[in-house]
Amino acid sequence: MKKPEKIMLLLLKEFRYHKHPTLRRTSKIKNPYKTLISCLLSLRTQDKNTAKASKSLFKIADTPEKISKLPIKKLEKLVYSSGHYKKKSRTIKEVSKILIEKHNSKVPNTKPELLAIKGIGPKTANIVLSFAYGQNVIAVDTHVHRIPNRLGLVKTKTPEQTEPELGKLFPKKYWREINTTFILFGKNICLPISPKCSQCPLNSLCPKVGVGIRR
Repeated sequence: MKKPEKIMLLLLKEFRYHKHPTLRRTSKIKNPYKTLISCLLSLRTQDKNTAKASKSLFKIADTPEKISKLPIKKLEKLVYSSGHYKKKSRTIKEVSKILIEKHNSKVPNTKPELLAIKGIGPKTANIVLSFAYGQNVIAVDTHVHRIPNRLGLVKTKTPEQTEPELGKLFPKKYWREINTTFILFGKNICLPISPKCSQCPLNSLCPKVGVGIRR
């Protein structure tokens, strides 16, 4: 068994019963619009804040039409807990307007179409494709970028560079699991600073690239 697959199996076993992040849980409701908006709210904030803001917003408005009709101040108040609420509110308004005008209020299911919408980047696009549409893609956030570099699997500078490299290393059947699994790993054990190496199931496999102080 190759190292990447061995790593994935160990992590899947380790985090099998952990509570999944908010974005992964949206996959159960099969609502691409809610997944998209939750992802936009998740930028630069903690998962608990994403969950709180999403719940608050979707109680009042959960379609492009309803959100487009919300006064901007009302929208800002609803998503305040997510942080950067003014910018996020503007983005959500703009994205909803484009969906109404160009996509019949439907969230596109291809990456080029999603990236053509101002406010949607590669990570958000892949989150939607993976969690909402069940496509085998790799959504790369800071954890999914940082951890493979620390493990010595890749040598990349940006998440955009990391995505295709991971696609070469991991069998396609694991692509959808990479985001959730690495996020749980990165938040609980492989912390950005002072990782808990003594508790890590990958300790013997990891060269600990760039790691200074560890526990």
